[in-house]
Amino acid sequence: MAQSARPVSIGLVQINNSFSGQSYLPYSIGCLEGYVRRHSAKPQNYEFRLPVYKRMPVRDAVSGLLGCDVAGFSIYVWNARISLEIARRLKAAQPNTLIIFGGPHVPDQTEPFLRENPFIDIAVNGEGEKTFLALLEALPARPWQDIPGVSFISADGKFIQTAKPPRIKNLDEVPSPFLDGVFDPLMAANPDETWIGLWETNRGCPFQCTYCDWGSATAAKVTKFEMDRLLREAEWFSQNRIEFIFCCDANFGMLSRDATLAEYVGKLKQESGYPKALSVQNTKNATEKAYRTQKILSDAGLNKGVALSMQTLSSDVLKNIKRDNISLETYLELQRRFARDGVETFSDLIIGLPGETYDSFMDGIDLLINSGQHNRVQFNDLSILPNAEMANPEYIREHGLDLVESEIINIHGSRVELDDDVPEIQQLVVATGSMPREDWRRVRAAAWMTAFLHFDKLFQIPLILIHEITGIRYRTMIETFMEVDARDFPLLADIRDFFLSEAASIQRGGAEYTYSEEWLGIYWPADEYKFIDLTVRNQFGRFYQESCELMKQLAARQSADLPADVLENAVQLNHALLKQPFITDDATLTLSADVLTFWTDARQGATPRLVRKPLTVQVSRAKAHYANLNDWCREVVWWGNKKGAYLYTNQIVEMQLAGHF
Repeated sequence: MAQSARPVSIGLVQINNSFSGQSYLPYSIGCLEGYVRRHSAKPQNYEFRLPVYKRMPVRDAVSGLLGCDVAGFSIYVWNARISLEIARRLKAAQPNTLIIFGGPHVPDQTEPFLRENPFIDIAVNGEGEKTFLALLEALPARPWQDIPGVSFISADGKFIQTAKPPRIKNLDEVPSPFLDGVFDPLMAANPDETWIGLWETNRGCPFQCTYCDWGSATAAKVTKFEMDRLLREAEWFSQNRIEFIFCCDANFGMLSRDATLAEYVGKLKQESGYPKALSVQNTKNATEKAYRTQKILSDAGLNKGVALSMQTLSSDVLKNIKRDNISLETYLELQRRFARDGVETFSDLIIGLPGETYDSFMDGIDLLINSGQHNRVQFNDLSILPNAEMANPEYIREHGLDLVESEIINIHGSRVELDDDVPEIQQLVVATGSMPREDWRRVRAAAWMTAFLHFDKLFQIPLILIHEITGIRYRTMIETFMEVDARDFPLLADIRDFFLSEAASIQRGGAEYTYSEEWLGIYWPADEYKFIDLTVRNQFGRFYQESCELMKQLAARQSADLPADVLENAVQLNHALLKQPFITDDATLTLSADVLTFWTDARQGATPRLVRKPLTVQVSRAKAHYANLNDWCREVVWWGNKKGAYLYTNQIVEMQLAGHF
């Protein structure tokens, strides 16, 4: 391995998931290679092989690394187990290979990790670029104890961990793997690959949410890459026809310059068609900056909706997860502003956060919808990340977190069964001290029911109308669907029982999503699975009949003044607007009240006014014809997820009002 004899052969591994034939460029290891090439005193001493960048049979990955002097792995929750297995087999086949592990999944408390995986020679704690170069430059003597930011087991069996080095203050010390040509050989060797770009404009996060390992890893300080570099990287994405960019920043929109970056990417898209989308993690608290930046992205067609990640609407829970320095009113105001401007938003809520109860979670759903979130709430199960504060045993005991191991499955992901693979596992919270197992199941099922009725838009028009006319809470209506008697409402009870059964399966370690071999061979959220199921069984007529009767009974119990014909109009309209396969003709409805304008105004944050007059509505269905079930499943249920685009374009003849929903 002496450097004087020949170049050191280096194999780098950063395995990312692939989606619909698209794979991520391995940005983290690209930065490592670029840093070595730029800052090594003798870069000719190092020879980098093409990286392992996506899942493949373990034996194939090992075969590609044989002959390497150094193998470096960047690991996170989606690739930790397969990376460990590749490293284990590589060390068994080639004991002299130096195996280095880095990335967010390397635990800060590193000793147990190294003793459980003795084939790892060195673990890197913290930023990796400088440390990786220092390790290479120390060959062949290996004075690891002199290098900051590493952990290892010494020859005499002692655990040694050196202090983390200070973070890189001037990020432009880290060369761009795009601009420096690091990815050129990889892209040339895989001409049929469609690439997804990972883009880092800054590092760090000023927030320290206990479920996240971002703020804790970066000591709350944000450092920035230089603006000219970022503009040239944006041009690189455009010139290389990168369709999708995922921005790795924790808080895009926090900095004033982010709006300028968004404008520039939008300009490139307008000129060349690329990139087609830029996905960002929205900043917290900075209302005006966030609004301006996201509005630019929306106007340019670069996003599928603005993410407003509340996680919880309980002030007590916010304190438990150290998120109480983030203003909920900021999110709600952004939600209202975007609704008025016609910009679609979606919100995140996490199920099972410490201190959350059944009541507080259901109240949160109610508040979100009542504040104007009619497009999408993503209900996420709580997963424990290895370096998050929430992973500490003391924290787990304090809040009574009940954990199960669950295979990591991607929403709308395919079941890829390699003949030599290692599935990835996550630790899911399926109950807490404040939310016992039964309550967790009720919450998980109610979240699916909310998505099914309101955000999949299967019953959104009646729900909004009932709430606006009578004041009946959204929570009350959702719970009414959850509490139906199977003798009176057999189909609604079947839907409810399916959601409860899926929740119980997760608590037993089952998948978070429901697999269907028949329907595209992918994993569906339970609400979408049931949407397809009702379509295939031609049950929507019965669904709307039972749902209308259920709401009539609720209004009667609440002594609410809800005209029966108005409710029936809303149900009839919702049914007619629902996109379904095999429909080839348009529809004409005669209504006794203008429930369409009422619903549209309410969705856009205006004060709705119900006009009682005969009205004819035309629903344009022929142009959105789906001749087979698979096309409908893909283009409506799957692709329409973020935007909730499940309803046909409609038109009120006399008013010439048309809109795509």
